Amino acid sequence: MYRLLVPALLCAAPAMAAPFQDTVAIDRAVAAFTGQGTAMAGGARSAVDARLKLAACPMVSLAWRSDTHDAVVVTCTGPAWRIFVPLLVAASAQKRSASAAAAVASRAEPVIRRGDAVTIEAGTASFSITREGVALGDAAPGARFLVKVEGAKAPVQAVAVETGRATLPGWSE
Repeated sequence: MYRLLVPALLCAAPAMAAPFQDTVAIDRAVAAFTGQGTAMAGGARSAVDARLKLAACPMVSLAWRSDTHDAVVVTCTGPAWRIFVPLLVAASAQKRSASAAAAVASRAEPVIRRGDAVTIEAGTASFSITREGVALGDAAPGARFLVKVEGAKAPVQAVAVETGRATLPGWSE
């Protein structure tokens, strides 16, 4: 009896083991996508954590998270999962983008002032969410600021749109 049970268990063990996505393969795909290796300027900040247990994906897709190319989005549609791989941005590029944003914000007049009532809106064609709050700082159009929302423990970060209106970072108007 044991002679039949042991081979049956050995054959069934690989079938029962859940296949996981190879994180080294994700690292190689990100390096190919960015054209830079891990820990190099323009490449991934660090290797994808090998402890991640993502379902095996036959084909991942890669895209930039935003126009600033500060992260790569790795997506699988077969078993649905998505991860963000942050990139190591060169210090000169960070300074340029920060100074450019500061220059634009300093030239524009604030449309939201500290203490103003603000409506935060985010959504798409199929859904939307709106919250009311109070601005904790001044903000020009496109600038980020904090909003105190009743019932929330911490302030919410928002992006100024126009007087009294804001959206969540990452959502377009």
